Amino acid sequence: MSLAAVRIGKETFSKMMIGGNPFSGFSHQSPARDDQMRHYYTTARIRETLLAAEQLGITAHISRADHHVMRYLMEHWDQGGKIQWIAQTCPEVGSVDRAISNAIGGHARACYIHGGVMDNLVATGQTAELPAAIAKIRAAGMPAGIAGHKPEVFDWVRKNLDVDFYMCSYYNPTSRDKNPEHVPGQKEWFHDDDRRRMVELIQTLDRPVIHYKVMAAGRNKPEEALAFVARHLRPQDAVCIGVFTGDAPNAMAENLRLLNNS
Repeated sequence: MSLAAVRIGKETFSKMMIGGNPFSGFSHQSPARDDQMRHYYTTARIRETLLAAEQLGITAHISRADHHVMRYLMEHWDQGGKIQWIAQTCPEVGSVDRAISNAIGGHARACYIHGGVMDNLVATGQTAELPAAIAKIRAAGMPAGIAGHKPEVFDWVRKNLDVDFYMCSYYNPTSRDKNPEHVPGQKEWFHDDDRRRMVELIQTLDRPVIHYKVMAAGRNKPEEALAFVARHLRPQDAVCIGVFTGDAPNAMAENLRLLNNS
């Protein structure tokens, strides 16, 4: 099946992308739900899900630059899988530089700096490492991007960095001012006003945007959430959606149908 494409740097990706949070047990719901996802998503089930995505025309997978992701993608590609990896730096593996090295070694096609890290660095004024990080990604031949959960992050970036794309979260579920990492079990909030502010900001950005957390981690009804995405997705933009096939085996196909019909 063919799917509309977007251009990011010199790379071409499908307009709908599959997210990796469920594969790694990041439910943004509860520790019990995290555990359920980790047990369900064996390497075989992850590969099955990625193959189903490819059959729908999805050509890009966004996931963390850690050894779990690198391992299952290596197996997937060794067995004929074609999906392209957009790597997210992740603070638990160490520095931003180390995560970028993982992305390079793991054959990512693009790389961006983790949204929680960006929130934290901008909030604390510790942004000196960012130009070198973006330069390292580009030196490896990849488009370089940044993610964030607050419009203020993108306001800072467009004044201070030159990047190829943005990852814009519809929601800002926790403060990352003191800790860039997601803390399992921490109270999270998903406010409509945060979503409104982010899509207003997106319309002002001059680079492609990948919209994410559009479902509020399963809290929004897909019909409403994807109709909202369709109204705010620009021609140069894409949307990233993770799926838990343990609950809804046909979620990807249904999401694609809803997006196309909105």
